[in-house]
Amino acid sequence: MTSDTNLRHTDDAALAPDTAWQTEIRAGVRHVRDLASLPLSPGERAAAQAAASNHKVRIPKTYLDLIDWNDPADPIRAQVIPSPDELAEQDGELDDPIADHEFSPVPRLTHRHADRVLLFPTYQCAVYCRFCFRKESLTSIGRGYTREALEPALAYIADHPEIREVILTGGDPLSLPDKALAEIRARIEAIAHVRLLRIHTRVPVALPSRITSGLVTALRGRLMVTVVTHFNHPREITDATEQACRMLRQAGFVLLNQSVLLKGVNDTVEVLEELCRELMYRLGVKPYYLHHGDLARGMAHRRTTIAQGQALAGALRARLSGICNPVYVLDLPEGGGKVPIGPCYVEGREGESWRLRGLDGEVRGYREVVGE
Repeated sequence: MTSDTNLRHTDDAALAPDTAWQTEIRAGVRHVRDLASLPLSPGERAAAQAAASNHKVRIPKTYLDLIDWNDPADPIRAQVIPSPDELAEQDGELDDPIADHEFSPVPRLTHRHADRVLLFPTYQCAVYCRFCFRKESLTSIGRGYTREALEPALAYIADHPEIREVILTGGDPLSLPDKALAEIRARIEAIAHVRLLRIHTRVPVALPSRITSGLVTALRGRLMVTVVTHFNHPREITDATEQACRMLRQAGFVLLNQSVLLKGVNDTVEVLEELCRELMYRLGVKPYYLHHGDLARGMAHRRTTIAQGQALAGALRARLSGICNPVYVLDLPEGGGKVPIGPCYVEGREGESWRLRGLDGEVRGYREVVGE
């Protein structure tokens, strides 16, 4: 891979001409040694460098500039600056928390659910998040995109007509240049039974300059396109991210967001409420999932309890309209999939009579009336 950005094709470096978004990468933190340039204390710097040995570091300048360095608990900082707490791994934490590898019949593909697959065109990202549940793959595999690397996965998709959705993930697919994305999209849409292309990306959050007319053109084709962003805090919503999301919306793409519930970042109802409102009202991005923290190694200090998450989900349900409410989910270990774990509103049942708790906290009766 190119040592400068680590974001280029391995088989055709000419596909990635220098652009503004690549300049943002180069101007930020790209290596552990770059942590020395940040306003950390000597103790923090040493601890951060030790933690960075467990997971790669990359922070574009745009995202780095959001950090308030006067606040040690800054929520942006908490997501990307290595913490010594990451070195305190706990029993029960896993290298592969949701069993991606167990459901991988061919390289770079996970087929956990019948009608959709995960496709990994790259194992590199524009920004590396400390809480990433795929950090083991990003570190141990770490490879970028080549045409040849995707051949077995694309052949598998073509041979399985039950597959309707292809989800580009990684790594971050939008860290690839436009020509690579256009090529991947064209190869997928040539498979007749595939109907929807889904893209999971942190790029609109951390590197909004990457969202260009060229990228939109690369992704537009026969397939319906859904872009799933990863905003975790309202401070990540800026004029630049608003412009990026507007461009994606105007292209006709459906925009959804999945957040991770992170202790010390967004584990208050006030922060989550503001995040969900601004996503929907300002960016036009539907809050989709609020993920309970996966059992990624070294992340116990960022996980809440499920009970805390349920309380937050219940409070959001009472404060926000349905379109602004995400579903609180847990991605089960061993590949069990995402299951809703929000609060239960059923208090009891006797035959056709139910007792249900309303959003105001009051319990009311409901009797089923069903015709013959």
